[in-house]
Amino acid sequence: MSGQLEGKVAIVTGGAKGLGAAVVRLFVAEGAKVVISDVDVENGERLAAEIGPAAAFERHDVASEQDWERVVAATLQRFGGFHVLVNNAGIALVGTIETQTAEQWRRVNAVIADGAFFGCQQAVRTMKTRGGGTIVNVCSVASLQGEPYVAAYCAAKGAVEALTRSVAVHCAQGGIPIRCNSLHPGPVASQFGQSGSRLFQLGVKLARPLLLSTEEGARTSVYLASSPEVEGVSGSYFVKCKAAAPSRRARDDESAAKLWELSERLCGVRWS
Repeated sequence: MSGQLEGKVAIVTGGAKGLGAAVVRLFVAEGAKVVISDVDVENGERLAAEIGPAAAFERHDVASEQDWERVVAATLQRFGGFHVLVNNAGIALVGTIETQTAEQWRRVNAVIADGAFFGCQQAVRTMKTRGGGTIVNVCSVASLQGEPYVAAYCAAKGAVEALTRSVAVHCAQGGIPIRCNSLHPGPVASQFGQSGSRLFQLGVKLARPLLLSTEEGARTSVYLASSPEVEGVSGSYFVKCKAAAPSRRARDDESAAKLWELSERLCGVRWS
């Protein structure tokens, strides 16, 4: 490893297992001190003990603003800094737009969307007084293409992607030295798919040989936190360590004009 995170302190939410644990291990290998944030106390404490002095575990409900304040304070006290936040915590409860319950919707959005909001807020407030830092929000291609069987998850990840751009613009306009980017880690073999019907779980199990390892999925988080190639890059969406560019049609002025005209006809309103 190149030690590109030497001297940095990171908080990784959902860091006790799966993709989050892989991010923790790679960060430590690059020289960082890491606070493992999770509600899974058993696995979180086990991982911290395995890594040693470079890691600490904090039980953390990311949907709680008070928990965020406590965890950031504990990070500063333990390691003396806070330079990188990886908003990785998330849950996916199976349900289509017809079957997803209101309770499931609120729970998924509380963990993913609210968790990212509170995390970004605490990170910006803290990092801007300490020389700046980096925020990495783990999103999903589900927010772009849509997945019918996880309606709440798609919406929550879409909210995080939009929040990323808002944070990036806020920091850029305010001259705050904080970069905020989002990423799609790829189809990772994690705990996803352990809820839902037996048929759904079987489908996920059969697909596992085609999925990326958690270590492969974690590499973009390390890249965004440490690579000189992304200095000054903020508000972007990354896939496999590369910024995802909009399609040619999305950048075509003629297509944009047609879409504008169509929206005026459908709404019965002249916008200009």
